[in-house]
Formats: sequence, structure tokens, C-alpha cells
Amino acid sequence: MALAVASCCTLAATAQAQSVAFTFDDGPRLEQTPLLSPQQRNDALLAALAKHQVKAALFVTAGNGADRPEGYALAQAWGAAGHAVGNHTMTHPDLHSSQLSLAQYQQEVLDCDRIIATLPGYQKWFRYTYLREGNTPEKRDGMRAFLQAQAYRNAYVSLDTSDWRLDEKLIEVLHANPKADLTALKQAYLAHLRQRALAYRALAQQLQGRDIPQVILLHHNLINALWLDDAIAQFESMGWKITTPAAAFADPVYQLMPERPVAGQSLLLSMARSLGVGKFAGWERLVDDGDFEIAALKAQGL
Repeated sequence: MALAVASCCTLAATAQAQSVAFTFDDGPRLEQTPLLSPQQRNDALLAALAKHQVKAALFVTAGNGADRPEGYALAQAWGAAGHAVGNHTMTHPDLHSSQLSLAQYQQEVLDCDRIIATLPGYQKWFRYTYLREGNTPEKRDGMRAFLQAQAYRNAYVSLDTSDWRLDEKLIEVLHANPKADLTALKQAYLAHLRQRALAYRALAQQLQGRDIPQVILLHHNLINALWLDDAIAQFESMGWKITTPAAAFADPVYQLMPERPVAGQSLLLSMARSLGVGKFAGWERLVDDGDFEIAALKAQGL
């Protein structure tokens, strides 16, 4: 399906208040982190979602833990709580790697599917690792045909974040000083989410002429276990409505398939590139992997 900007009449019919659906990649993770055990991190994420009555989606990288009883139980808790469970491969390989064949990547999806298909909340939703859909036409088109044959949806992200980069900094700080003051890190995390949210909202309005239901990408990690409650509260204070991933994916924008061979990151960025938008005001803050926030934290001595 070719990418197109919606017509004025379609825009008027589908106009809606800004909303966001929460999705989490790479879980459940069993590695040890400071402050919280794997079980405690999982419990904290689910507690924050329950507090705000949010139904989210967990995209499982099975090799991170769901292929073992203790990790499987953590993933099972998501489905039992009413959250969707999707596929994020077995071992999180990079489809753009010259060392990885299309067949190997497809096998990663099938192997993960065999595990998550037994979980409550199971959906045939696939989230590309690194949001990279193939750096050659053969890989891109081969995966699209494969997902269609397997009845899998591409679980696009519109609101990409670099929470993983700030999580790395958080763990680095805590390893150096387990009793470190984390106030600056928390503020940087929340400011980062706000900046990305507003920037991607503006980009959606530029490309589609309307607010789309945003799908945010976060990760099953320590920083979200600590401050997801605050993140959701921030979106609510911004006046954003929390929706479900299923409701967001029902929007026509998530049926578009950008034709740019090297799609990646946010669906909205891929759309902009496909349409030849080029560099736009603030684009560098959407592709910097959190460099701005890390530099600011370093300036504060972290």
C-alpha cells in the first residue's frame, strides 16, 4: 500500500482529541539491576498501569526471560492483568545486519510465537527490533509478505523514545553510588517524554493534518519501573487521553506502509522521509538517541 496524506474530508471525519497508547519492548527481562529485582520491576510496571487504569502491550523478546519458567510467569502476569502480549523476536537481532538472513529473522519470529501463543493476552502483533524493517527491498518486502502470511500486524510506533539510553545512565549512576540522588535523572526522563510527545504530535499534524492516536515505545526496564507512574500522570496533566494499543492500531494511519527502503524509528519519521519532507524544525531531537539529555546530565555532574 502506498503512503499518502489523507484527504480533507477524511481528516474532518477522523479528527479526535490527542491520545496515546502505552507499549513496552524487550520484556520480561531477568537480568539483575540496582534497587529492584526482576519480579519487583515487573510488579512496579503493572502496578503503575493498574493505578491509572491503563491497558498496555508487552512485546516479548523471549530470550530475555520468557523462555524460562521465572520469566514466563512475569509475562503471564501481563496477560492476566488484561494487557496485550506481542512478538519482539527470540533474541532481538538486527534485520539490517549483513550477517543475518531474512530466513533467520523470520525463524526468530516463529520461535517467539511458539512461546507467547500460550500466554493470556496473546495478539498476533509484531514489533520490529530496533524498528528496522529491512535495509534491502528483499528483506523489507520479504518480511511484509511473511507477516501477512502469518496473519501478523506490524505493531508500529509513532512516538519513539530513548528511554533505554536514560535507563543505561540510571544504572551507571547507581552502580557508582547506590544511594545517589536520582532527582535530575527523573526530571530528564519526564522532560524527554514530554519533548518527544509534543514533537511527534506536531509531526503528525504536519503529515496528516490531524492528531493521530500515538503509540509510544517504552521498555521493560528499571527507569520505567521507577517512574512510569509519574510518566502516565504527566501525559494526563498534558490533557492527553490514554487509549489501548488495539484502539490506536485501528486508526487508518497504522495501515500505511512507507515505501522508503530504509524505514525505521517512528512510523511518522518514515512517512516524512517517504514524502520527501527532509529535515524539519526539531528533527535532530527525534534522532539523537537521547544525546541531548545525556549531555545535560553530564553538565550536572552525572
